[in-house]
Amino acid sequence: MSVNASGWRPEMGDASGGGAVETFTGNRALMLEEPLIFEIGGTARTGVDIDVPAGGASRLGGLERSRPIGLPGLTEPEAVRHYTRLSRQNYAIDLGLFPLGSCTMKHNPRLNERMARLPGFADIHPLQPVDTVQGGLALIHLVGEWLVKLTGMTAVAMSPKAGAHGELCGLLAIRSALEARGDARRVILVPESAHGTNPATAAFCGYAVENIPATAEGRVDLAALQARLGPDVAAVMITNPNTCGLFERDMKAISDAVHAAGALVYCDGANFNAIVGRVRPGDLGVDAMHINLHKTFSTPHGGGGPGAGPVVLSAALAPYAPLPFIERQGDRFVLIEEETAEDHHGDSFGRMVAFHGQMGMFVRAAAYMLSHGADGLRQVAEDAVLNANYVLRSLEDVLDAPFAASGPCMHEALFSDEGMAEGFTTLDIAKGLIDEGFHPMTMYFPLVVHGAMLVEPTETESKAALDQFIGALRSVANRARQGDPALKGAPHLAPRRRLDETAAARKPVLVWREPEVAEAAE
Repeated sequence: MSVNASGWRPEMGDASGGGAVETFTGNRALMLEEPLIFEIGGTARTGVDIDVPAGGASRLGGLERSRPIGLPGLTEPEAVRHYTRLSRQNYAIDLGLFPLGSCTMKHNPRLNERMARLPGFADIHPLQPVDTVQGGLALIHLVGEWLVKLTGMTAVAMSPKAGAHGELCGLLAIRSALEARGDARRVILVPESAHGTNPATAAFCGYAVENIPATAEGRVDLAALQARLGPDVAAVMITNPNTCGLFERDMKAISDAVHAAGALVYCDGANFNAIVGRVRPGDLGVDAMHINLHKTFSTPHGGGGPGAGPVVLSAALAPYAPLPFIERQGDRFVLIEEETAEDHHGDSFGRMVAFHGQMGMFVRAAAYMLSHGADGLRQVAEDAVLNANYVLRSLEDVLDAPFAASGPCMHEALFSDEGMAEGFTTLDIAKGLIDEGFHPMTMYFPLVVHGAMLVEPTETESKAALDQFIGALRSVANRARQGDPALKGAPHLAPRRRLDETAAARKPVLVWREPEVAEAAE
C-alpha cells in the first residue's frame, strides 16, 4: 500500500469523506452503524405480548403508574443484536494494547478468572458462619501476608474497596494516631506530582491541603518540603513512583524529615507495580500505603464489581487499623468485628464497610501471586519498567519528553505536545490514534506538564505489540508536526466523529425525546 510522509494512507479518506465508500445502511463492513434503542423499538409497542390481568384489587396504595413507562419495545433478537453491536464499538484490553498511563490496564490472566469462579469462592456469602468459610478467610489472610512481606510493613487492612477508599483508611488511621497522643494537627502536604485523589481525600477528612512544588526534574522539592514542615502538619501524601513516571529518589530523606517534625507519611501505592519485589516501602519510612489490586495483581479494573484497595500500615499505625480483620488463632481463622480491649485492636478507628472485602478480587490476586512467586513478581516490575523505557526512547525524537534527560522512567512514559505545528495539540494526536485502532493514552495529566501524554504499556505487552503502537504513535506525531489538516478532523474511521467534548460534558442530553417531525405528524 502507498503511504505518504505523514503516514496517512489514501484509502483512509480525508476530512471531507473523499475516498470513503458509501453504503445504504451506513455500515462499513462489520463496523455497524447502530441507532438508539428507542429508534429501534419505539415506545408505542412491546416486544412481548402479555395479557392484561383480569380483576383483582390494586395493592399499590394509590401509587399506580399514571402514564406510559416510555421504554422501547424490542423483540429478543433486536435487544441482543443492539447490545452486541454496541459492545463491538468498545475498546478493550482483549482487543489490543491499552496505553492509559496512571491507570494500569494490564491483561488479566484467565487462570485467575477460573479460580474466582470455583464453588466455595464464587458463592460465598458474608453472613455465613465463620466455621463454614475457613477456606475463604485463609485465602484473604494469605493475600494479606504477601502484601505485608512485599511492602515491609507491619499490618494490613483488607476491607477498603478501592484506591481512594484506601487513602481514606490510611488518613483515618493517621488522624486516630495523632488524636491518641493529643496532637491536633490540621494540615496535610501534597506534592504536585501526587495523584489527584490525594488532596481530595485529605479535604474529605477535614484537613487543610497545601501544595509542595516539584523540581525541574519532576520530583518532590525536598528543600521546599523541609521548609514547610512544622507542628501543624499531620502528614505528607506522596505518590511513589509519582505521576510523572519517576521514582522519588529522596523518599527516605523525605520520610526522615516528616517523622522528625512529628508527622506521618502516607504513600499512594497505585504505582506499586513498578517496584513490587524490588523496593519495600516500609524500608523507606512509609507509615501507610494503599495497594490497587487491579494495578499490581491483575484483578479486573472497574466493571468487575467492587474493587479492592488493601492498606498496609507501619507499627505506628497498626493499632488503629479498621475493623473487621482476620486473625489466625491456632489452626483456625477468626473474623474480629468488635473492639475487645486495648491489647486486641481496642484503638481501632472503627468500621469502614459492612463486610470484610470483595472475595472475587482476593481470589484473583492470590492466584496471580502464587502463579508468579516472589521471583515472578520481581520480574513483573522489571518488565513494566523495561517496556515503558522502550516506549520513551523510541518516541523521544518525535515527541517532547520533558523528563527524559533526568534518567530512565519507571512504569510509564511521559510526553508533551511541544513541537507540534501551530494549532495542533495533544487532543489531535489522541484522536488520530483512534483511526489507527488504539485507545488514546492519558491526556493532559499530570497537570505539571502542558499538553501531557502519559503512556503505560504495562509488563504484559510483547515487543511486537509495542512496536506496532510505537509505529502508530510516530505516524500520528509526525502528521501533527507537519500540520496535516486531515488530523484536525480525526477520527475519520470510528463509528462517531470528533465531538465537542466540552459542550457534551457541560450540557449532556440525558433524556430521549420523540423527534419533532414525528410529533408534528401525530
